Amino acid sequence: MSKKIFLCSICNINSGTCKEDCKFCSQSVRYKADIERYKQKPIEDIKREAIAARDSGALGFCLVTADKGLNDKTLEFVCHTAKELQKVAPELRLIACNGTASVEQLKEIKKAGIKAYNHNLETSEAFYPQICTTHSWNERYETCQNVNEVGLVLISGGIFGLGETQDDRVSMLNSLKELHPTSVPINFYHHNPALQLQPNPLKVEEALELIKLTRNTLPNAQRIMVAGGRELMFGERQNEIFKYGANSIVIGNYLTTAGREMNTDLEMLQTLGLEIATQVGK
Repeated sequence: MSKKIFLCSICNINSGTCKEDCKFCSQSVRYKADIERYKQKPIEDIKREAIAARDSGALGFCLVTADKGLNDKTLEFVCHTAKELQKVAPELRLIACNGTASVEQLKEIKKAGIKAYNHNLETSEAFYPQICTTHSWNERYETCQNVNEVGLVLISGGIFGLGETQDDRVSMLNSLKELHPTSVPINFYHHNPALQLQPNPLKVEEALELIKLTRNTLPNAQRIMVAGGRELMFGERQNEIFKYGANSIVIGNYLTTAGREMNTDLEMLQTLGLEIATQVGK
């Protein structure tokens, strides 16, 4: 595991249009959460976000769409966006996060210059039907296998605080271990009152131990990333995540929730004496 901190930024290029029933997700149209919704973010806006992320030290830039998976129209938009971003910010490693995807679709993603694909298992196979009924956990696992097959870098993790048991958490991490992800994003459920789930019950100490458990279960993963819910989960104790095995964070805003100011995170890393990664190992 690299001791340098890998920074990543995510861009919601299509927001709030998903018809799936994932109970943790405010982007589902079923729950009518009060979020911004749009079909396609203007390319110029995406470029501005990418440049700002790069200038703040981000190496990764993730293009996220809110749908169950890729279709022809979404695939075309993602690939076009990737090609445009390479003109203005070629230093960024482009990541796609567009739901379930076939081998053929992922080959097109790769051709467009995207280097990695993010698709999370979210939770254990046993618990998954409690949080989603419109598609199966196995579809998620199969997409991760497809990512490996086409030679894209696999980014896959999950969410803690959905009401799952510790056994579920261990099971998810063991499933991830089978997939050999390069980066493992760990999210902590950020409750929205429109959603059916109860608020995240985890305490800070429990959350820190889950980062440690993730690191210990996946010792060969290059990056353990603390992603969504970091600010809400850890508050003033965010600086402790690195002692427990995290070596990557998302900077800036998330999909439908605001993150900390990028400068605040950069100041935190500087205060801790942590160096920002300037190259991607894989």
